[in-house]
Amino acid sequence: MRLWVCIALLSVVLCVSAERPRIVRGIVQAGKFARDAVGGARDMYRAYRDMREANYKGADKYFHARGNYDAARRGPGGAWAAKVISDAREGWQSRVSGRGAEDTRQDQEANRWGRRGGDPNRYRPKGLPSKY
Repeated sequence: MRLWVCIALLSVVLCVSAERPRIVRGIVQAGKFARDAVGGARDMYRAYRDMREANYKGADKYFHARGNYDAARRGPGGAWAAKVISDAREGWQSRVSGRGAEDTRQDQEANRWGRRGGDPNRYRPKGLPSKY
C-alpha cells in the first residue's frame, strides 16, 4: 500500500513539474484568449452603459478610449474583442446615424489610443462626474 502511495505522489510531482505538451499549451492559450475576449466585451459594454448613463455632452471619445483601454489591458483576447466591437459599431454608425466620416475618424482614433494603452483621460471632458 505504501509503495502505491509513493508511486502516486511521485507521479503527481513529476507531472506538475514537467513541461506540458505543445497541444495542451495551445489549448490553455486558446482558453485564455477566449476568456480575455469575453472580459473585453464586458469592458466595452460597461463603457457603453456608463456613456449612456452619464449622458454628458462631449464625453463620447472618452468612453470609446476607456472601453478599449480596459479591454486591451486583459491581453490579446481583450484587444481583439475591443477592435471587433469598435469597428462594427463605427461601421454601423457611419452608415446609419449620419454623423459623418469625421466623427467616425475621431472615434476610431480614440479607440486606437485606448487599445494601445494610452490614458483615456486625454479625452475626458471637463466637468464629467468622477464616478466615470
